[in-house]
Order: sequence, then structure tokens, then C-alpha cells
Amino acid sequence: MTRVFNFSPGPATLPEPVLRQAAEEMLDWQGSGMSVMEMSHRGKQFMGIHAEAEDLLKELMQIPASYQVLFMQGGALGENAIVPMNLIGATGRADYVLTGDWSKKSAQEAKIYGEVNVPVSGDASKFTAVPPQSQWKLDPGASYVHICSNETIGGVQFHWTPETGSVPLVADMSSDILSRPIDVSQYGLIYAGAQKNIGPSGLTIVVVRKDLLGRALPITPSAFNYQIQAAADSMYNTPPTYSIYIAGLVLKHVKAQGGMAAVAERNARKAKLLYDFLDGSSFFRNPIAHQDRSLMNVPFWLKDTALDAAFLHGAEQRGMIQLKGHRSVGGMRASIYNAMPIEGVQALVEYMKEFERQHG
Repeated sequence: MTRVFNFSPGPATLPEPVLRQAAEEMLDWQGSGMSVMEMSHRGKQFMGIHAEAEDLLKELMQIPASYQVLFMQGGALGENAIVPMNLIGATGRADYVLTGDWSKKSAQEAKIYGEVNVPVSGDASKFTAVPPQSQWKLDPGASYVHICSNETIGGVQFHWTPETGSVPLVADMSSDILSRPIDVSQYGLIYAGAQKNIGPSGLTIVVVRKDLLGRALPITPSAFNYQIQAAADSMYNTPPTYSIYIAGLVLKHVKAQGGMAAVAERNARKAKLLYDFLDGSSFFRNPIAHQDRSLMNVPFWLKDTALDAAFLHGAEQRGMIQLKGHRSVGGMRASIYNAMPIEGVQALVEYMKEFERQHG
């Protein structure tokens, strides 16, 4: 069996040891005689799987005891509605910092549930940089300040944590969660779709400070009410059981590979390899401000866009797939999440060198 180097932005590549263990346990999980897919979410076996996954996440992210971990459904797009439903009611207002397509989507959704202020927008730079906080005009009466820590489409990433004073900071970390150590205590709430660095689609991680529970708008559905889900240990409704199981295997793998510090070092090496090539090329370009470049999603463009199709075809022939850029911006994009081995980035860079020699 030959596996490709999958540069998909999500659902993304998973660690091969995790997939192999899941395959071995597909029909019979640890002598239970059944698949995890078939287990009752309230049965002893799955409750153990659930608890272990939660404990591993808390350990790896060093989540303080004053925070609640929730395993939700609906993805980050769902949380774009669920977050304001749970938090905006404190004052009826929220700040949304715009750094790209995903933060723009978040702000647009939040307008349904309250007043949205935009303290700053990166549109002046065509979203190729994170505006410095000196330019932000925060609302001191906001219920929270929302950011997208890594813009998957544009390739812009926060490499610093905004200061928001007593106003809780909320972050969509879907595409860079678990890619580096962070100080959870600096955030009021973190949410992330699992399908980039944690597991398959279907699971959404929410890490919320406990004092922010109990603020939901009256219209909030019970299954989306953080306080209700927290009281039920994420079991108010049937959770995405198999996705939680796979997430637990991924978290075990991350821990075995050295935890967050080791993961961050590997991710930095992969990104440097690709960016160094782009910076030295006159045929390929990446327009993102150096200090704000994403370590997870690297967009790039060919000097001659008429060669895009040929580039993608050649990449597929060499076992590298999903390199086409998002339809809204075009070009190419290499998503190099945790599970992408450095050999995949090396293969891509070697192919880019070859393509430039042939067509440059």
C-alpha cells in the first residue's frame, strides 16, 4: 500500500499509527466484541474512552481546573452561532477582529444575535497581515473579543496573544490547535473543529472558562447551551462517539511524540523549509507578511497562472494531492498540519524546484 502526501486543509491527513490502530480495533475494541461505532455513549467502555480523551487534551494543553472541556458537534461554523448565543447576552455586544475569510464569517453570523463591532480589519492589506494591536479600537463594554488564530484560506496566523483586559478573549483555533503550546488562561473560550490536528470531522472542541457558563440567550437550543452540556459532561445528547475515539488516539500519539514543545519544533522546521524556498524563488510567491505567516497553511502562487493545472497534475503524479488553493483566492495551498511528515514537505519543495527549472 502506498499512501499519498495529503496537503488537504481539512479533513486533513491523520497519523498513520493512529489509522492502523483504528483499523485493528474496528470490529473488536479491546475484546469487547464490538466496534466503538456500536457502543452506547453511556456504556462503561465508551465513557472510559471519552474520559481518557478529555484528560489527554487537558494534559497536553495544560488546561486549568477553572475551565470546562466540551465535546460538541456542528464544527466551527456551528460555533459561529453557538458562541454568541452563549456569550453575547452579557452586554448584547461583541468585538470581532477581521483577519480573513473565517473571521469575517464568524462576525457575520454573530450579527444575528447581537451588535457586532469591528475593532480592526486587515482588508487594507488584502488580509496579508495581522493588524498590530495599536490599531485596534476595542469596545470596553463588549461581552467578548473574537479572533481567528489562524486563517486557513489566507495563511495568516497570530503569533501573539491580544490583550483584552477584563473582556474575555474568544478564539477560533480550528486550524492551529495543538500545533504549539499556548497559555489557555489568557482566553475566555477556545473552539476548534477537530478535522485539522485532532481527528476526523464531526467533533468540535470547546474549552470555556467556567465563570462564562450560564449566560445563554433564551433562544439557545438545549444541545447548544454550554451550561447544560457542561452539567451533562458533553452527554446531554449523543456525542460524535467515533470521532472522540479517534481524537483520543491522536492525543495519545501526540503525547508519545513528545507533546506540544516537540510538535511545535517539528511544525516550525516544516514551515521554514517551504517558506525558505518560496523566498528564494522568482517563480513562486507568498505575499503574507513574514511575521504573520501561518505555520499550518501556506498559500502560494505561480508567476504564470496558466501553469496552475500542469503544476497540480504533476504533483498528483508524484503522490501529492489537495494542493489547489481555495476557490475564493486561487493559486496553491499546502496545509502542513501536525500529521504531515517533513518528508512530505521535502517532496513538495523538490518538485517545486523541478517545476521551476522546467517552466521558469
